[in-house]
Formats: sequence, C-alpha cells, structure tokens
Amino acid sequence: MASKKGSSPFFLLVTLLAILQRPHFRCGAQEVIPIGAIFEVGTDEMQAAFRHAVAQFNRMNESANGRRYELQAFVDIISTADTVKLSRLICTQLSRGIFAILGVVSADSFSTIHSYTNTYHMPFFSPWFPEKVPVPTSGLMDYALSLRPEYHQAILDVITYYGWKNIIYIYDSHDGLLRLQELYQRIKPGSNNILIEMVRRVENSREAIQFLQTLESIDRYGRKFVVLDCSASLASEIIIQHVKDVHLGRRNYHYLLSGLVMDDRWDERVKEYGAINITGFRIIDTERPIVQQFFRTWEALDPAIYPGAGKPFIPAQAALVYDAVTLVADTFNRMLKKKPDTFRSYLQRNKGESLANASRALNCSRNAVWEQGDRIAKFARKVNLEGLTGSLRFGEDGRRENFTLSVVEMTVNSDIVKIGQWSEQTRFQTVPAKYVRLPATPEFEKNRTYIVTTYMEEPYMMMRKTEGGEELTGNDQFEGYCKDMMDLIAAKLGINYELRKVKDHRYGNENPNVTGGWDGIIGELVRREADMAVAALTINSGRERVVDFSKPFMDLGISIMIKKPVKKFPGVFSFMDPLSKEVWMCMTFAYLGVSIVLFVVSRFGGAEWKIEDSHVAFMLTNHFSVKNSLWFALGAFMQQGSDISPRSISGRMVGAVWWFFTLILISSYTANLAAFLTVERMVTPINSAEDLARQTQVEYGTISSGTTLDFFKNSKFAVYSRMWEFMNSRKHVFVRTYDEGIRRVRQSKGKYALLIESPKNDYVNERYPCDTMKVGRNLDTKGFGVATPLGSPLREQLNLAVLSLKESDDLARLTNKWWYDRGECANADKQETTQNELSLSNVAGIFYILIGGLVLALAVAFFEFLYWSRVDAKKNKISLTEAMKAKARISITGEFSHLHHNSTVS
Repeated sequence: MASKKGSSPFFLLVTLLAILQRPHFRCGAQEVIPIGAIFEVGTDEMQAAFRHAVAQFNRMNESANGRRYELQAFVDIISTADTVKLSRLICTQLSRGIFAILGVVSADSFSTIHSYTNTYHMPFFSPWFPEKVPVPTSGLMDYALSLRPEYHQAILDVITYYGWKNIIYIYDSHDGLLRLQELYQRIKPGSNNILIEMVRRVENSREAIQFLQTLESIDRYGRKFVVLDCSASLASEIIIQHVKDVHLGRRNYHYLLSGLVMDDRWDERVKEYGAINITGFRIIDTERPIVQQFFRTWEALDPAIYPGAGKPFIPAQAALVYDAVTLVADTFNRMLKKKPDTFRSYLQRNKGESLANASRALNCSRNAVWEQGDRIAKFARKVNLEGLTGSLRFGEDGRRENFTLSVVEMTVNSDIVKIGQWSEQTRFQTVPAKYVRLPATPEFEKNRTYIVTTYMEEPYMMMRKTEGGEELTGNDQFEGYCKDMMDLIAAKLGINYELRKVKDHRYGNENPNVTGGWDGIIGELVRREADMAVAALTINSGRERVVDFSKPFMDLGISIMIKKPVKKFPGVFSFMDPLSKEVWMCMTFAYLGVSIVLFVVSRFGGAEWKIEDSHVAFMLTNHFSVKNSLWFALGAFMQQGSDISPRSISGRMVGAVWWFFTLILISSYTANLAAFLTVERMVTPINSAEDLARQTQVEYGTISSGTTLDFFKNSKFAVYSRMWEFMNSRKHVFVRTYDEGIRRVRQSKGKYALLIESPKNDYVNERYPCDTMKVGRNLDTKGFGVATPLGSPLREQLNLAVLSLKESDDLARLTNKWWYDRGECANADKQETTQNELSLSNVAGIFYILIGGLVLALAVAFFEFLYWSRVDAKKNKISLTEAMKAKARISITGEFSHLHHNSTVS
C-alpha cells in the first residue's frame, strides 16, 4: 500500500478493515471481488457511507447459482492535489488486481485518475465529475461514470421562476468558474433577460462578506440576488457572517445555492441565518421508502465508527458515494446472473497467489489493460435501479439521466421547505410549501432601525402634504392613523423604525408564482424584507400560518356601502306632496259632488226660495244656483266662508258634513306640509345583507382578492352563500382596490353596492362629496393587527404595546382624530328619514262621512218636498198629485202663479 496521510484512529480502523477483507483471512467457499477506493483527506462522512454500503451489500449479494461473493475494498486516503503521489497510488491500486475503482478526488486531480483508468480500461465510478471532463478520442470508450447529474438548466429555470434580472455570482473554485461559463452559454440572448452583472471568486467567508459590504455601500436598499457556488461549509459560514454583520441588510438579499448542499446539516443552525432568503437544490427525497429505510439503518450506526451517522440525514456527496457502491454491486450482480462463470476463472487461477503476482493484476510499467473492463463499463451504463439520490440511469457519454431535484427554501425562521421540483422532462414545477414555525429569539435589539412595510390607504397611511412644496424625507413623508400608532409603539419599545411602501401594492395573498408563496405585505415579511408591517392588515388563519400577528388594534367587520338616495328638495309644486295623487283626485270629485248636491237640495227645499220685487214684477229666486253652490263649497274648503249660507235643513246638513270633511283634510294637510317643506327626504332601497340577497337589480361585489372575498367564498350561512353564488357568476362585480369600488358605487346611480370593511366605510362616508352611506349591521367580526415574521422577538413586546394603547384610550383618540374630527360632511347629512305621504287609506273615513251626509241630505230634501206639497194641497184645496206637480214645476223651472204665492212662500 502507498503511504497514507492524516493518521487517525479512523485511518487505523480503515486499514484494519482492509486487511481483514483480504482473501487469506476468509474462510469457506465465498468468492471475493476486489475493488479500489481513493478518498481525499477530510472526507470522513463519504468514507463512512462507502464502508456502510460495502458491508451492507456483502451481507446481501449472492450470485445467480446460489454461491456467495463479497466485495473486497482497498481504501487509500491521500491528498490528491499531489499528482505524483496520486499516480503512484493509482498504480498500487491497479497492481492489487482490482475489478473497478471508486474515486473521490479534487477537480484538479481528476484528469490524472481519469487518464490512468482510460489507459488501463479500469472502470472508474465517481460521485461527481468536474465541469469539463476530457472527451476520449473518437471511437474510444470512456470508462468513467459520474453519479452527480448536470443541472445547469435547473439553476436557470429557478432564476426565471423568481423573475431575477440582475445576478451576482460568487464562487470559490475553478470548477465554479466553469459552471459560470456553462450558464452563460445556456442563457439565450433576449429571451430570459438574465444579466450576470457581477462575478467574484472568494477564498473564504471574510472575502465574501467584504465584497457584499462593497455592494451595500453602493446600493443599500436595492434587492440583491446572489448565486453562491461553493461547498456547504463555506456557504453556511458566509450566510452566518452575513446575518451577524450589522452593516449588511438582510431582508433584501436572496441566495441561490447552486451546489447540492441543501442536504447537509443546515437544520441545526437554521435559527441563526433564517433571516436570509435561501433557495437551493436537494437530490435526496426523504419521502421515498428506500431513503427512509436507509435512514433507519444509518441512524442505528455508531457515529464514533461511522462519522456522520446516527442522524436522519446524509450529505449529498456521501449519498452519491453510497449510490456509487450500489451501482458497482448491481453491475457485478447482473454480470454474474447473465454468466455465472464470468469472474470464476480469474478468481480460481489466482487463488493462493500474492496480490502482486496475480495474473489479473495490472502493472503500470507494462502495456496491458483490464480485459473485463469493457464489459463492466458497458454493464454499468445499462443500469436501471433506484438509489438514495433517485433513479440511476446513464447515457452513452457516462452522464446521469432521468433524475429529479427538489427545490427548497429556507426562510422566515422556518426549517427547510420544499417549494418545487425539477426534472429534465417536466422542468420546474411548484408544489405547496408548508412552513415550519421555529421558536423565537427571546430578546430584540433596541439599538437598530427596524424596517416597517405599509400599504397606502386613507386614513391609515397617506403621503403628507405640505404648504409651499416643501420636500419631506424619511418617515416625515407619511401621515395617518397607522403612522401615529407606530410612533406610539416605537416610543414604548424604545426602537427606531423606517417606513417603506409595499412594492407590489397588495396586502398579501398566497401566490405560488412569487418567492415564499405570498405576495404583498405578507410576502415581504415571509421573505424577511421587512421586520414588521403596520397597515389595515386583517388577521386570518392563512396569514397567521406564515407570519405572527399582534393583538388586534382595531375591531371591524364587513359592511355594506351604497350610494345615498337622491334627496328630494322642495319644488314649485311641493305643497302638493303631503297628499297623494289619489287623495287630490278624490278631493276634486268630492268638491264637485258637494256643490251639485247642495244645488239640488236647495232647489227642492222651499226654505231656499225667496220672492223679490224687481219694480216690474215679483220674482221667485234661489240663492244656491250652480255658481253659488260651487262658490259656497270652495269657500268652505278654503276655510274662508261665504256671503250666503243654506237655510234649509238639508242644505245645512250638506254644509256641515262638508265643513267637517275640510276640517280634517286641511288639518292633516297642514300638519304634513311642514315636514315636507322643511325636511330633505330620501328612500333607502337596501337595508341589510338579506335585502341584497333577495334581489338582483342592485349588483354587489368586493375586492377580487383578500379576506372579504374569502369570507363569502367559505361561508356556510345560506344568505352569504347565495351572495357568493351571485358574485361568482358575475365576475365584473369584483374590483381590484377599494378606491375602484368606491368610484363604482358613486357612479352606478344606486345600482351597485360594495362589501367593504367597516372602518373604511365609515371614513369614506365622512368625506366629500358625502354621497355614500353605510347600511345594515356588520356581517362578521375580525381585527387589524401588526404583523411580524414568524418567530420574531418583537411579537410579545408588540402585544403589550398594543394592549397598553387600547387601555389608555390612545387608539380611540386616534380613531376620532382621523375619522370624525376631520369629517367633511355636515351632521344633518347623517339623518336618515323616510317619506310618509298621506295615502287614500289614511283619509278614507272623512270621505265616508261626506258621502253619508250627502245621501242623508238628499233624503231630507225629498221629505221636505213631500211635506210642502201636502201643505199646498190643503191650502189650495187641490189634490196632492197636483200640488206635487206644481211644486216640481216651480222647483225645476222657477215659474209660479199668484195662486200659489201665499202657499209657496211662507
């Protein structure tokens, strides 16, 4: 064996195992297939995975004819950067008569071992190849296979998914530079619009942090997208130092780790660098049964003997080593199943020979090749099995095919979560992310400025207007309820804060097309771009799953906003409004009817007739002619009286009932007239959600996304379910913003109602032009809260601050200040009145009395006619019939003879 570097108890253990695995220590009829392994110094976990795989397959492998065979591993550990020593070591491995070799070497040393294996036709299995592997001369076979897949396209697809345009690329090796060149070649000009604007090679985390500090000094607030191509250990150091550095921002950085490093032990320190957005790739799918079975055996191993074991995870590099041994063992199995005597002649004729003199051994000084190398390499390329890293299949060029990568995120104090997967067939596909809440840090820093994201909406947060065009900066640019509340909270917590407007002008909903799965304010908190959010942000279960909320600082509910009905101002003929059209029409007919009845009863009643001397002749007259009857009725109706009045009983009865009729009617008219002339009236067509649900003439809707929409969508109440069906069947009723909905209410002429949060409803109703109103009760109960990222140390202190402000009535004072003290509508506008005009049913009784009186007057007049006819008959000694005819002639024509003078006029 070649001399080994890095002596340690682990090295002695490996040496002992290698010695024990030699043939002369074996007993029984077992056959031994030797393989070689070369490991770089410091790859203890990969060596442990290799030994575990060899031991496991030695217990399981059995040839087709039932005979047992074992893998005999010759393990060498060396610093492969020394190519001279590496060449000697390879020759030593070849001289041992190995059937294949497995190598974990640096990129700089790969060409050396690759050249030897191709020269001597020795199958070479590597967990990974460098980016640029020399291609053998045309017609020659490449005896090397790489277990790590090429996934440059996956990196570009993830960058495209996030919508990154300007990339910062940091790498730590020449291999990283080659991967950068490959990315450049795959970026299609003009299609992706991806620009790698800065590239830096670093040797350690200190150089990386210095580079990032330089970028921060140039652009403090701009978002920075960093592709980090380095080992897991260096990546973790860079990110931890980033979080600890007080000069670097956190929320505006997003790292994409291009290496397969997310399978490493990130979860142990996730709380330290959870404030940075990190995305990476995993090649191990822990949900697959074969992986779960492996972890059960891996956890049972002693970490003192197998470094890295004893825990339910394994780094990707170690998993690739394990799969390399799986591939070697499977290759030999398939060869022996097809031809059981494939290796028997080599094993039998060399039995008892020393390894150095074995006839199958290769010698670097002789021009000989491994005669089974071609068959082993070809069988290896035809493999089709499942390993820890997924499906193991290879192309003719030895590159891995048909693989799948998981795209994972680490963010918001959450453990690693899967957000998508990538394969060569389907490319990148998103999956629902389930964030895992981790404990919060107990203390928060007071000597730092916290970033507070907000949403511009009156009266919660508005841009401050100044006189004279004075330019404001910082927090002085803003004003509103939430601004004043944030000032009070900051004073109680003793912190400084910086207000920023949310970039996409949204409150926040689940959106798989953006980083973290949420947009708006919630998305910025999820991505740690802000430390807290102060806005009209509704607390609900979906948001509570990904962010923390304080106690509600304002209680509210969904309310109905409608346009105020058009007010009815007094007009030219407004004096007629107290009575309905039916009453006025009936009153006109009553007036005419009374006049006619009065005329008739006066003609038939003798008391209304008089003899007047006209100096020519005596004339019989009746004051109640048609004109006088109309005048008498009109004077009584107008409460003015007349110069004539009925003398007969029937005429007086007509006058009495008419006076009573006009008394009641005019009194009612006068009482109602004052209200109609002094009060502006309006009619409210909708008064509740039930009213909305029962009709279809007035359309109603809400914002197209948000908690109000979710309330109706998920409600189990029949009324709200019907309302959702109505809205969902008419997509045009939804609006993008409250401002758009309010404009629609004002312009719809009462044909549209907006379902809006009650504080916003109250505020708009107090603002000019004062043409909207709130109707009905709130449909639900919820609250606004101050939001922070999951596990933020600010949460508990925010709760105490909000409760203290509510108890001291500071929040109530702010509500009065921004809602009612600044109101632009007069108090009179708040009065809601309804129109109560008198209908026919209200005054029908006086019509009944009038009709009854008129009928009675006619009856009395008839009896008067009979009575006076009888009197005339007796006086003139004529028959009653003649007297009635004479009386009737006089009543109709007014003509009389002197015969009747004394009897008629008495």
